[in-house]
Amino acid sequence: MKKTVQSKFPDNFLWGGAVAANQCEGAYLEDGKLMSTADIKARGFFGGIRRDADYYPTHKAIDFYHTYKSDLKMMADANFNIFRTSINWTRIYPTGEEATPNQKGIDYYHDMFTYCHSLGMKVMVTISHYETPLNLVDKYGGWDNRCFIDYYLKFVRTIVDNLSDCVDYWLTFNEIGNAAVKPICWDAAAIDPESDNLLQRMYQAAHHQFVASALAVKYIHENSSAKVGAMIAYKTVYPYTCDPKDVEAAEKEKRKEYFFSDVQVRGKYPSYIWKFFEEHNLDIKMEYGDEEVIASYPVDFITFSYYRSRVVKADEAEPAEITTNTLEGISNPYLPKTGWGWSVDPKGLELALLELYDRYQKPLFVSENGLGAIDEVENDQIHDTYRIDYMREHIKAMKDAIKNGVDLFGYTMWGPIDIVSNGTGQMSKRYGIIYVDLDDDGNGTGRRLKKDSYAWYSKTIASNGEDLD
Repeated sequence: MKKTVQSKFPDNFLWGGAVAANQCEGAYLEDGKLMSTADIKARGFFGGIRRDADYYPTHKAIDFYHTYKSDLKMMADANFNIFRTSINWTRIYPTGEEATPNQKGIDYYHDMFTYCHSLGMKVMVTISHYETPLNLVDKYGGWDNRCFIDYYLKFVRTIVDNLSDCVDYWLTFNEIGNAAVKPICWDAAAIDPESDNLLQRMYQAAHHQFVASALAVKYIHENSSAKVGAMIAYKTVYPYTCDPKDVEAAEKEKRKEYFFSDVQVRGKYPSYIWKFFEEHNLDIKMEYGDEEVIASYPVDFITFSYYRSRVVKADEAEPAEITTNTLEGISNPYLPKTGWGWSVDPKGLELALLELYDRYQKPLFVSENGLGAIDEVENDQIHDTYRIDYMREHIKAMKDAIKNGVDLFGYTMWGPIDIVSNGTGQMSKRYGIIYVDLDDDGNGTGRRLKKDSYAWYSKTIASNGEDLD
C-alpha cells in the first residue's frame, strides 16, 4: 500500500499569535482584580521578586485590558484564525479564596473571546500562565502545598462553566516543566527561587500540578466539547561532541524535559525519574489515588514553546536545577545568537517536532516561537527583516516536519504585539509584528504601528505557508 506524503500545511492549519494576560493586560487593580505573583516582579528577574520597587512593568503593560478590540482587529486583519491568551486568575478570584467569582472578570474574558470568534479567530486559553493569586502564596506558600490543587480546580470549574461556549482549546499550565527550573519556578509554581530545599519544593509542586492538570482534563471533558492540551517548554538538546559520555549527558538532559510531558501524555511517572529523585534525595509525597487520576486523564494534544536549542557536555558542572532563562551555558559555534544570547536554530524546531511526535504520536501545536529584538522606528516604519528571516526559517522547519509525517495542526507566534518580556521585564525586547510605542520605563504614547513583518506574516498565512518570500 502506498500512502501520499503530506507536502504542505493542512488546509485547516491554525495560524496566529500568543500572549500572556499578565504581560499585556495591565489594569492590575482594576474591576476587582487583586495582586498576583506576576505583579511583584520588578523589571523581570533582573529586578527580582520585590514589594518595594519603584516600577513594575506588568502593572501597566500595554493596556491590552482596554485596547483588546483594536489590537485583536489588527491580528484578524493579518489573517489570524487563532489567538492564544491566558486568563488572569486574580481577575476571577482576586484572593483565590472567594466563594463566588468576580463577575466583571468573567464578563471581560467572555466579551474578549466572543469578539475573537466574531473576527474569525478560534480561542486557545492557557488556564494558568505564570500568575497565581499573591494572597494564596502569602498564606500557604507555593504549589508544593497541596491546597493549591483545590483552589486551582475551583478556578477551572468557574471558567469552564462560564466560558466554554467561546473557548476552543484549553491548556492546563504554561510551560509546566518550568516548575522545576530556577528562577522561573516563581512564575510556574509560585516558589521563591531562593527557598531552602528548593529542588524538593519544585518537584513536589510539579506533582501537585500533574494531579491538578489531570482533574482539569476530567472536568473539561465532562462539561464541554473542547480539547485539552499540555504546554511544555522545549529546547532541542545536542551533545557537545560524539564522545559517548557527552551523548549520555545530552540524553539525561532530554529526560529532564520529557519527564513533564511523559506524565501528562502517558499518564504515569517514567521509570527513569526515580533514579534522579534518589540521586538528589527527593521524596515526592503522593496521596492515595493520585497515580490513578494521572493515568485516567491524559491530555489530548501537546503544545510547546520553542525558541532555541542547548548544548550539553559530560564534564560540565551540572546544577541540580537548570538555569537557562537568559544565556546558555555552552555556546554552539554553528549557530547565530540573538541580542539576548539565545541560539537561533530553525533545524532544532524540526528536530523537536520529530522527537515529540515519534515519542508520543499525539497531535502537536507550536504555541510559542519568536525573536526578541530591538526595533528601530524610522518615519513610523519598522523594517524588521531579521524577524521575517527568523519566522521564515522556522515555518520552513515546520513544513519539513510535516513532510516527515508529523501531525502538526497549528502555530502561534510569540507575541504578535509587543508586550513586556517575562524574563527581563523589558519592552525593548520586542517580539511583535505590531509595534507598541512604550519604553522600558512605561513611557510613550502606546500607539500601535505595523512592522514589515506584519505584512509578511499576513501574506504567509493567506497562502497557508506556501508564499515565504
